[in-house]
Amino acid sequence: MTESASGTGGALAGTLYEGTFPASSRTTLDAALDTLQHNRTTWAGLPLLERIDLIRRLRRSFAEVAEEWVEACIAAERQPTDPRLGEEWIVGPYFIQRNLRLLQVVLRNLSVAGFPRIPGPVRSLSNGRVAAQVFPFDLYDRLFYPGVSGEVWMQEGVTTANLRQHQAAAYREDHPGRVALVLSAGNVSSIGPMDALYKLFVDRQVVIYKIHEVNEYLGPLLERGFRPLIEAGFLRLVYGGVDVGSYLCQHEAVDTLHITGSDKTYEAIVFGTGTEGARRKAERRPQLDKPVTAELGNVSPVLVVPGVWSREELCYQAENVATMLANNGGFNCNALRVLITWEDWPQRAEFLEALRTCLGEIEPRYAYYPGAEQRFARFIEAHPEAERLGESPPGTLPWTMVPDLDADSADEICFRTESFCALFGELPLGAASAADYVEAAVAFCNDRLWGTLNATILVHPSSLEEAALGAAVERAVADLRYGSVAINHWAAISYGVVVTPWGAFPGHPPHDIQSGCGVVHNVLMFDRVEKSVFRAPFQARPKPPWFLSHARSFELGRRLTEFETQPSPWKLPGIFRLALGG
Repeated sequence: MTESASGTGGALAGTLYEGTFPASSRTTLDAALDTLQHNRTTWAGLPLLERIDLIRRLRRSFAEVAEEWVEACIAAERQPTDPRLGEEWIVGPYFIQRNLRLLQVVLRNLSVAGFPRIPGPVRSLSNGRVAAQVFPFDLYDRLFYPGVSGEVWMQEGVTTANLRQHQAAAYREDHPGRVALVLSAGNVSSIGPMDALYKLFVDRQVVIYKIHEVNEYLGPLLERGFRPLIEAGFLRLVYGGVDVGSYLCQHEAVDTLHITGSDKTYEAIVFGTGTEGARRKAERRPQLDKPVTAELGNVSPVLVVPGVWSREELCYQAENVATMLANNGGFNCNALRVLITWEDWPQRAEFLEALRTCLGEIEPRYAYYPGAEQRFARFIEAHPEAERLGESPPGTLPWTMVPDLDADSADEICFRTESFCALFGELPLGAASAADYVEAAVAFCNDRLWGTLNATILVHPSSLEEAALGAAVERAVADLRYGSVAINHWAAISYGVVVTPWGAFPGHPPHDIQSGCGVVHNVLMFDRVEKSVFRAPFQARPKPPWFLSHARSFELGRRLTEFETQPSPWKLPGIFRLALGG
């Protein structure tokens, strides 16, 4: 999940706490970095049991602000008043508490066994690579995500024999401590906190975390949530825009950087801006001589494998796809951007009509993210034939589909630019057979779409039983050059469960960074990751809580957050009752 390439300011900055967020002064920034430099060695050498105790305290302190957190996000983003909508519980406090709980478990594994325990089998793939099943992580995952499995596929050179040597590298390294700068995105409230937790507990680095202007209203809550780390001198939160970010990037006290944002932000930091920045990029001469990891944007594809779907299945998948666009108003880097179908699929027209109907029934969102209207206008200028689905009151953007894109168009904006708003394109591909279509779709994604962050495949189990088509789908999973590939669930699940690495497919050089480099989340601390692969039932039961029609998602999100904060089997009946009521 990431911000758009356009706009770094925040129209809503300070909405809820007006006047309390002036940009941090250079005196404040220098003092923060002095503290972190002083404590970096202590943090690097801090015993695991003390880290575990800090996480216990963080779980309590973040639980204390969870309710206010959700209310603040709903108010700032002017979300629909539908009391069922539990989106902010899930993408905020729930993800953070899950992240903390799993980190605590893994650090306990490290303290006892010396390595993070992999919860599932490790297997060799047909191409000789190694895949480790990491999800479900525990019994609770099996109960909450029935039928869902997730693997981490490793890069070449990792074997079943040496896999443990490629875990928890930072805990085997003897170094005097490092200071990491985290520049967070402002579109999803858990991004910044979880990026900071990753640098702290996986990379063993103290953190200066600049809160994004768009959601700096969360600042007082973050201060309270992170209090144990702040009081110990291992974390500092600062505020400001481009000037503050630039000062910190160049500061001699900052050793490493992690950016969640756009490729344009990355290039400005690494190469500089204007003519000189363009020259440096062309000459491949970065101005910044520091390790940088980054999670950036993506034109996220959804590949529909043709099959025979019942009316119920067709409507379910229409809602599945609609949710991939409408969640957070489309301000997600893993949102649906290009829907790919076989032009000869007999149910193509029926499916697209079901999708139109579903989106038309979803209340439009306030366009809170900077530059949304301008980006939307660019796409509409290129495609005046785009279909607006449903009404859009002032201040909102309509759910919009650009149908019948031309695969041969060399300069198609929908293929090269992330819209980062409520718009997606639909691409029909021609092929002699369904299996040939799948291969053509994979080639199109790899060669023509911008970015390598995540891709989703929708395939009916009966299609997998057809020898040629099933084999083509398995090749697709292996061949798609994306950091996360999900079958039947939205690939955003790879972000949310935090046990799988989240980031671009490896190999992007700085001058062609696309979706970024490095990973976050990744609580099992793998250091040579190629991709995460999820598999889910074609029609999940009960309905996933992130579906926008889930009737009980608000209360369910609250209960799931409370469960992650303090798991107990006594909490399960209430959770299952709410889940089944969706």
